[in-house]
Amino acid sequence: MSFTDIFVRRPVLASVVSLLILLVGANAVWNLPVRQFPKVEDTTITITTAYPGANADQIKGFITTPIQQAVASTEGIDTLKSTSAQNVSTITMKLKLNADGDRALADVLSKVNEVKSVLPDESKDPVVTRTTGTPYALMYIGFSSETMAPAQISDYLDRVIRPQIQAINGVAEAEILGGSTFAMRVWLNPDKMAALGITPLDVNTALAQNNFTTAAGSVKGDFTQQNINAKTSLETPEQFLQLVVAVKDGTIIRLGQIATVDLGPQNFDSTSSFDGLKAVFLGITTTPDANPLSVISQVREEFPKLQAQLPPQLKASIAYDATEFINASIWEVSKTLLEATLIVIVVIFLFLGNLRSTLIPVITIPLSLVGVAIFLLALGYSINLLTLLAFVLAIGLVVDDAIVVVENIHRHIEDGMTPFQSALAGAREIAGPVVTMTLTLAAVYAPIGFTSGLTGALFREFAFTLAGAVIISGVIALTLSPMMCSKIFKQHEEEGRFGRFIERVFGGLRRFYSRRLDGAIKQRPVFAVMVVLIIALSGVLYTAINKELAPAEDQGVVFSFVNAPEHTNLDYLQTYADRVTQIFMDVPERQNVFTIVGMGSVHASFVGLITKPWEQRERSDTMILGELQGKLGGIPGVKTFATAPPAIPIGAGEMPVEFVIKSPGDYTKVAEVLDKIEAEAKKSGLFIFTNTDLRFETPQAELIIDKDKANQLGIRMSDVGATLAVLLGGNNVNRINIQGRSYEVIAQVPRAFRGSAERLLDYRVRTTSGDMVPLSSFISLDQTVQPNSLATFQQLNSATFQGAPFPGRTVGEAVAFLQQKAAEHFPQGMTYDFQGESRQFVTEGNTLAYTFLFALIVIYLVLAAQFESFRDPFIILIGLPASMFGALFFLFILGEVNGATQGQLGINLGSGTINIYTQIGLVTLIGLISKHWWSGALQASGRAEATARVLGHQRKYTTA
Repeated sequence: MSFTDIFVRRPVLASVVSLLILLVGANAVWNLPVRQFPKVEDTTITITTAYPGANADQIKGFITTPIQQAVASTEGIDTLKSTSAQNVSTITMKLKLNADGDRALADVLSKVNEVKSVLPDESKDPVVTRTTGTPYALMYIGFSSETMAPAQISDYLDRVIRPQIQAINGVAEAEILGGSTFAMRVWLNPDKMAALGITPLDVNTALAQNNFTTAAGSVKGDFTQQNINAKTSLETPEQFLQLVVAVKDGTIIRLGQIATVDLGPQNFDSTSSFDGLKAVFLGITTTPDANPLSVISQVREEFPKLQAQLPPQLKASIAYDATEFINASIWEVSKTLLEATLIVIVVIFLFLGNLRSTLIPVITIPLSLVGVAIFLLALGYSINLLTLLAFVLAIGLVVDDAIVVVENIHRHIEDGMTPFQSALAGAREIAGPVVTMTLTLAAVYAPIGFTSGLTGALFREFAFTLAGAVIISGVIALTLSPMMCSKIFKQHEEEGRFGRFIERVFGGLRRFYSRRLDGAIKQRPVFAVMVVLIIALSGVLYTAINKELAPAEDQGVVFSFVNAPEHTNLDYLQTYADRVTQIFMDVPERQNVFTIVGMGSVHASFVGLITKPWEQRERSDTMILGELQGKLGGIPGVKTFATAPPAIPIGAGEMPVEFVIKSPGDYTKVAEVLDKIEAEAKKSGLFIFTNTDLRFETPQAELIIDKDKANQLGIRMSDVGATLAVLLGGNNVNRINIQGRSYEVIAQVPRAFRGSAERLLDYRVRTTSGDMVPLSSFISLDQTVQPNSLATFQQLNSATFQGAPFPGRTVGEAVAFLQQKAAEHFPQGMTYDFQGESRQFVTEGNTLAYTFLFALIVIYLVLAAQFESFRDPFIILIGLPASMFGALFFLFILGEVNGATQGQLGINLGSGTINIYTQIGLVTLIGLISKHWWSGALQASGRAEATARVLGHQRKYTTA
């Protein structure tokens, strides 16, 4: 007795098994988190160290190198890069996917603490931050006002709004962007200081000694205790103005005599706007384990309450919500899932020609899709675009087992057996092949789940979802389907008119197919030659089709980077950023425009355009990008271009293409090669925008000190350095406390007294005899040009070429071009690497090829075990090259048509490229081809080889 007999003889048991799958699966669906992509631990650790007043070379030598050497041994590092620029060192450690971020962070903190002792005393403590997941926030909220200054808005957000948002479960960070916190700014007048004989060191000493926070403690009596609060600190600008700096010949000199004091911004290096108004933004990110859709939904629920708390002059609105695109994408895939289900039902009905027969395999669809959620919940997976894609593909696979069972049982009824007897006999006969087919399909997709890198991280849930659905469908086909056949089918049921019509139509097609197949079998040499040609042409097509990581998607957002020359300041950048903002404001599809000027440096700006919902506009973001790029290209004085966010944000960088040149040599040689490659890239026609991060164009004034003369005057070099550091550096002296918040105290000369290098020569320094001597008496100026920043990659001197391919051109083409140029121009010892999207493309390039080969081997072995033959699996899989050829041919045609329309009409019809999605589709073909097992099963039952092949392909013709 076969195990299938149990379920035919006990219909209640068969029903209970399916109902349990349905109930437990429905509960799992309800509890599964929903996100755009599978959860991936994509961790980046950043170490930022400020050293006000230091140039790039000093930053690299005194800050970057010691810290970088200390943290380089941290476990799990994928890339380690650093940037040493004026005033600041930034070290970025990108961990391997799914590496232990908590352990790495603890290790980095420990090593940074160890190296603090060797850093300069004037530098600030290193700040270590960790980000996990996408580099972009899921939501940006803009706060704008016509009367409030950005520093006031920032302070209000930090005190009132930010804590409430961060209290929402699942919110990791609410970062304030485009604003600046308050600081007590002491604006020194060097002329007045010189007249009164006061030096910057006198001011610093007075501030340090007289603005001192004291924790005095308490006094205790016999029965009472009283806390002591010593008012040794200053709190208001008025108190600072009354501060005694020095006493000269009995005369008190106060700070107000040589400086002005106000509570102003801590820095003046950035501004931001929202739809043309000055604004400050809150960027909201979620924790790795949180459900992003649920978290942002909670933020939206709280948003009206937050708006009600705002002062009348402050307005707030949601500038960008990434979950709108995520929800729309999930909805579209869900609609596709429903449409695919309806199509499959119609196709099954057309082929089976009977509603009773159609009902049995159709029930398999919801049971399999709901049931697989049990596995997803147990494995910690989620409902995302890729698991939904697996659901769509599974619809066509899960019905096959049930169709095979139904057809086989129906055949026995036609031979004269009762439905009950037919169910017993048919299920027994088909149980082995169904189990084999189920395991075969699961074996095809399982290797994808064990793939490493980004492909494995993204498609692991896809693979196991598909495999799980197929396994559950096999269980249902052998438990519920035979029982339903025994109850629903009738022994002498006459076929209806529609059924007879369907049988005539498809019967004729089957007979036609059988005759052609019988004739083809007799022409083996011809088909052998055709197979060889198809394999060869498949290889040609594969190499001819463009390759990329993932096709672009219309996410409803377009942004632009504006890069100004290194010798310019924020005012220059603001002027050009305003021009770009106006261009974005003039786009008819505009919903919101936000601008951040001074993003990362005073030479870089970011402008974002949020478009109207898809149903309210006719143009896609690709068409909008084409128009914007034409306008942006006509702006002289800055480098700017328009682009869209990457389709897969995991591991993404600033630009689609980031080509890193590494060398143990000096930066001048690296710059020479970099300039050659950028020049050829501009001529190649591949790139709509290029940029480099190493440019020898930063003006620097070197102070040439006559040390002999300085010694004669009694001037110490430490006094010269300290004077310049205080007047120009903007270092904080100490801090003040205002309403429970700590703010920096910064002493510096106003902008009018540091407008040029020549102005520095008027600064005065005190000699050992007490005289005030101008710097011009022993210092001269020498104007030089220095690199804008000094970068390293994997601890080698480096420079990066950044590029964005033209619409219609791919990252794969750009990567191939740069690799070719590296071979042409690189001297001995110089190497290259990639970052961001291009790095993912290179590292993932062969991953799926190995997965494809592994899946092919696994499926071959499974089939060999089934048929007890090493020849039959080869015969079954011989159809794979033809199916591969068909898929590649249509990809090639789509790519050619898309290229033509893109070039002539500016319309992007789709992506005819080899990418991670199309490669998964090619792997899926293995499973579909391997289901041609009927011939082997018939041969095993004693049919002649040729007859078995014809009958088997007839049967496959029905189930396909």
